[in-house]
Amino acid sequence: MAYTLADLNEAIADTIPDREAIVTPTTRVSWRDLQLRTRRLAHVLADAGLGCHRERADLAAWESGQDHVALYMYNGNEYLEGMIGASKARTVALNVNYRYVDDELRYLFHDSGARAVIYHGSFAPTLARILPDLPAMTLLLQVDDGSGEALLPGARDYEEALAAASDAKLDLVTTDDDLYMVYTGGTTGMPKGVLWRSEDIFFAALGGRVPGSPLVTSMEEAVQRAPGNAGMRLLPAPPFMHGAGHWTSFITLHTGGTVIVHGNPKKLDPDDIWSTAAREHAVSISIVGDAFARPLIDQLRKKTYDLSGLVVVGSGGAILSPANKEALLELLPNIIVADGFGASETGAQGATFTTKDSGVPSAFQMDEHTFVLDERLTHRLAAGDEAIGWLARTGHMPLGYLGDQAKTERTYPTIDGVRHSIPGDRAQVNADGSIKVLGRDSVCINTGGEKVFAEEVEQVLKRHPAVHDVLVTGTPNERWGQQVTAVVALKPGTTATDEELRETAAKELARYKLPRAVVFVDAVMRAPTGKPDYKWAKDTATAALADKA
Repeated sequence: MAYTLADLNEAIADTIPDREAIVTPTTRVSWRDLQLRTRRLAHVLADAGLGCHRERADLAAWESGQDHVALYMYNGNEYLEGMIGASKARTVALNVNYRYVDDELRYLFHDSGARAVIYHGSFAPTLARILPDLPAMTLLLQVDDGSGEALLPGARDYEEALAAASDAKLDLVTTDDDLYMVYTGGTTGMPKGVLWRSEDIFFAALGGRVPGSPLVTSMEEAVQRAPGNAGMRLLPAPPFMHGAGHWTSFITLHTGGTVIVHGNPKKLDPDDIWSTAAREHAVSISIVGDAFARPLIDQLRKKTYDLSGLVVVGSGGAILSPANKEALLELLPNIIVADGFGASETGAQGATFTTKDSGVPSAFQMDEHTFVLDERLTHRLAAGDEAIGWLARTGHMPLGYLGDQAKTERTYPTIDGVRHSIPGDRAQVNADGSIKVLGRDSVCINTGGEKVFAEEVEQVLKRHPAVHDVLVTGTPNERWGQQVTAVVALKPGTTATDEELRETAAKELARYKLPRAVVFVDAVMRAPTGKPDYKWAKDTATAALADKA
């Protein structure tokens, strides 16, 4: 057996067939159900002629020899089924951002070369507009989401297609080289498809290594974990179309746990999330940084829930500020706040764990494959070295970016005979060996020759009691080239001046890092995953300052 979604599902389902695998507001899917439903989906895909056409040995790192299946859905059992079923047919599922407008979707479908799409009925009108501009799709599967949308021409109803298919295992041999693909968020550029071997993504992000435990050494060892994890019940608040949503879900599934889908996956509804967690006895909830934490904290201050079984609130995909960690622990004093660090291009790299009594860590404890390289990529920086370098990783990592040789070679260079992943994060090594992540170089601000990392300034500004959300960007300055500008949304009913915000920041930051300008907005624009939209921040700040000039 290989470390594919397909083989892991088959082996774990044979071990715990009657345990709940996925719970939604309308259905409870056992492990046996999940096994058979994904076999049926695999038959539907294979019967349409989809599968693997070229093996990995014949391909470059940025190439795929498998057909691609786009998942254009909100959270639901069908999304995770789509990923597993695609693996069982030796096709590759890919995530579609359901907030994209027509041109963005056209780009994504063209760039990915998707030959099939599984979609919620709500998205049928959008697909009807863009499909004439795309190469012909081999298969359209429409999932009934209660929207009442009629089937698109040539489409099949998802449940009817599964019901008509065989639930026998396909006569295919999956391999560790079979692909997993995730499209990046594209917050600083066009989204790109990151290609991973199944074995590498399993160990990097999908349960091959659970925090606090060593790497599993065999498929048998991985499966042996399942019977003892009956109480592991996760509610992932992020969309499954984001790595933070489906990575935590598959970590849970691959250790024999249960994934809980909340009632309204179309938007962040704090009451729905807490109510679902209480009703379904969630042990863990996953979120994405402050964009999720803030409204959830506000809701806990409005209403009481029985969360006595909750053990962990975990965040990944965006930085969780110290202020919000402290607020979560004030309201839920018995939990652990786990803050994970990683990226589509690296997998999970490190984490911090905070309790009511531990204090908030200032840096991440990274795994043994993550370190900081100097500016010229010649050597690793040592503990306590004050120099700023590039966060790097070796070990299990992606092959590259789909169809992009140049970007693959830039991000995954070979140094001294060892392949590295260097996606662009800047960092420093603290005296205790922990790593302080400063932020992406792509959103670094050069002001008068000094480099300022946007995320570092954002974290400090969030300490002001009136700040609800903030993004920091560079705007033109005649003297300094660029100036640090903060785009700030205040909490309802509060006020703050530019100078008050600068005074808060000055307690922790050098003067050159302080925002020279503050632009106040009603709301800060973020993706549905909680990721920052720095292009929006830059455009908004530049326009507002131009109007003042």
